[in-house]
Amino acid sequence: MSQPQVPGHGMGEEPARDSGLPGGGLPRPTGPVRVADLRPGDFAEGGRGDACLPGPGLVATLDALSGPQRRCDGATDEELVGLLGRWAAAESWAAAAKLGVARELLRRRAVPLPGTVHPGGLPEVWDEGTGHEAAMALGISVTAADKLLILAWTLEARLPGTGAKLADGTIDLLKAKIIADELSVLDDTQAAAAEQLILDQLAGKTPGQIGKLAAQAAVTIDPDGARKRREQAEKDDARVRFWRERTGTSALAAYGLPTDAALAANANINQRAGTYKKSGAFPDATMDQLRVLAFLDIINDITAEDRIAQAQAEADRPQAPADTQPTDDRPADGSPADAAPVNDGQSDDGAAGNDPGDSDAGGGPGGSGPGNSPGAGDGPKAGNGGTGRSDGAGPALAAWSNLTLPLATLLGMAERPGAGHGLGPLDPALVRDLAAVAARSPHSQWCVTITDANGYAIGHGCCKTVRSKRAKSPPANGRDGPWTFTRQDDPGPPDGYGTWNLAFPDGRQFTVKLGPIPVTDCDHRHESHAYEPGDTLRHLVEIRDGECTFPSCSRHARNCDFEHAIPYDKGGRTCGCNAGARSRRCHKVKQSRGWKVTQPRPGWHQWTTPSGRTYTQGPMKYPA
Repeated sequence: MSQPQVPGHGMGEEPARDSGLPGGGLPRPTGPVRVADLRPGDFAEGGRGDACLPGPGLVATLDALSGPQRRCDGATDEELVGLLGRWAAAESWAAAAKLGVARELLRRRAVPLPGTVHPGGLPEVWDEGTGHEAAMALGISVTAADKLLILAWTLEARLPGTGAKLADGTIDLLKAKIIADELSVLDDTQAAAAEQLILDQLAGKTPGQIGKLAAQAAVTIDPDGARKRREQAEKDDARVRFWRERTGTSALAAYGLPTDAALAANANINQRAGTYKKSGAFPDATMDQLRVLAFLDIINDITAEDRIAQAQAEADRPQAPADTQPTDDRPADGSPADAAPVNDGQSDDGAAGNDPGDSDAGGGPGGSGPGNSPGAGDGPKAGNGGTGRSDGAGPALAAWSNLTLPLATLLGMAERPGAGHGLGPLDPALVRDLAAVAARSPHSQWCVTITDANGYAIGHGCCKTVRSKRAKSPPANGRDGPWTFTRQDDPGPPDGYGTWNLAFPDGRQFTVKLGPIPVTDCDHRHESHAYEPGDTLRHLVEIRDGECTFPSCSRHARNCDFEHAIPYDKGGRTCGCNAGARSRRCHKVKQSRGWKVTQPRPGWHQWTTPSGRTYTQGPMKYPA
């Protein structure tokens, strides 16, 4: 078997190592180990292969012994477990190698600062766009790339012992991150001393155990470290996160809370849940379910009395007959071929929202944003003075979170999923529920976006109220009427553009004037001859792009800068064919040395990095 010759890690002799396990661990094999000679039996407990340092030679041997489909033919259960352990060590070695290459990128993107070079020639500061380069190369968010680069720097400049343990397979990448995070509150000298306290205790430890070891070491070296960590977390980590869970439900969590206030809040939630339990209005609910209900009600300013009364009223209400899909309320002939989605983004004034930042790439005025908080700050605003209720029908939702609700689903024509920024896919039943809740709030703003077969936005119109009066009396069956979307123009203009009517189930009606979006081609109808775009142009670009046009940035377009691909002062047009949504940080990177952005066609943004690689980001793909 031919293998590459790498000193200490190739086909030749490799040093063995002590496992460091309690009680002496595995015996150290006598003499050097030649990885090319290893057989499955060598990976039994105490065998020569069970203590081999990882490297390319060991990886090649593991690959050969694992065999096709990794069935490990000829290996006993014990030997198979030994192979599994060495594969884990090889994985750690590969992670260390990736970090080593990342460190070289830092050296090549160094910002010269005299007297600040660290061991290995590592710089103190590097170009801001370095994280963007790494993000696109690795297919990760900019925030994740920034963290990886900082970890790469830390494991050589501050914690070389931890870096060595990663390279020799004693710990994995997650454990190395935990050590670096726990010791980040210490200065360089203290961090080195704390690292020495734990290096010989890492083998065989779980991530949780290693976290405790590192935290204890930090307190031992710096007795005031616990206070520092707590105060730093309260200052830097204070945030509320909102995200979609894999099941389709949502989660809301707060971090960096002062301990006394958090304990009081938890007690209030428990007390409210206990009140719900004692009321008997929720006979089938568990305490966890009641705690969730109490948590949301307290935040949404719904009193315990109102919630209990609503639950009792619902229990006394007769069961409604099963829903049936209407067959005679669909749009008239000539409706757009794909009239999804209803988009509750902004009104035509294009005014930016006030979300603090929901992008992995950060952004916003002044530099980087808050980090990797999916959907952070993107929650809708409750109407009606913050009570979250507009009437007795249930909570109301002022829809500012850019929910995409397919009109075909609301009309009963299809069962298409929707989407929400920071939420991901929304199942059709949830689409209908969210549409009903958003429709109850007078603060929701509605738009209609037409998509092509690929999901690209090709037409858009903002809803204007034509009749706000609700139905005078409820329908005989106790339910609202259907959603409808009908053409007002007769005969209609070509391609489905023109004026339409959107009717809500409660009787409210809106007029929607659909026009084209500058995607693929552009007729320059909304071009501005000034640097700043008009409200309509800004809004259409935000709808088309959806998010920041840097490939791995997910900041919402309405919180991004309207940016010219060809700069305005160099002849670039203020038009959809030369415009893109860019987060403030990505905007700054695009303007920095070595970066270039072109727009080969409207809505398609090609980024060229200082290394010469190109990456293209197309328009937002809506549910279609």
